Amino acid sequence: MRCPYCNSTDSRVADSRPDTEDSVIKRRRVCNQCGAKFTTVERIQMRDLIVRKNNGKLEPFDREKLRRSIKVACRNRDVGDEQIERLVASIQRRLETDSMDDTVTSAAVGQMVSDSLLNLDPIAFVRFVSVYRRFSKISDFKKIIDQIPEADDDAIVCKLPKSSLF
Repeated sequence: MRCPYCNSTDSRVADSRPDTEDSVIKRRRVCNQCGAKFTTVERIQMRDLIVRKNNGKLEPFDREKLRRSIKVACRNRDVGDEQIERLVASIQRRLETDSMDDTVTSAAVGQMVSDSLLNLDPIAFVRFVSVYRRFSKISDFKKIIDQIPEADDDAIVCKLPKSSLF
């Protein structure tokens, strides 16, 4: 592992810790050259996924891009980084295991994110869907908001039929 401070490849692992779901291992490392400490994260990756965009373009699945888009939708909401990380891990795991094909559509990824956010936080759901579906009119917002069932503030768990969303 290359040291981010001096670029040396000579480092040692000082400590390893699995996360709560045992799907990620964080390793605390020490550079033998400069003595700097840094952390690396190791994650299970079943295969390399390719995302087929709506315009037909293919690009590698980018876990960080997915995390950023969910984080933007959840900004200033009562959703923690740990919840976002679990959501991203869950979506990635489903993409890797649901199909034997290495190519997934951006629509499938968007639908998984939408469904997950609807259950996590309806406001984040509306924010995400408004960008993902490129809302251009107030009526687009009204239509999607009218389809969200009223939920108790303490227990927001909503289910919409997939056909009603888009």
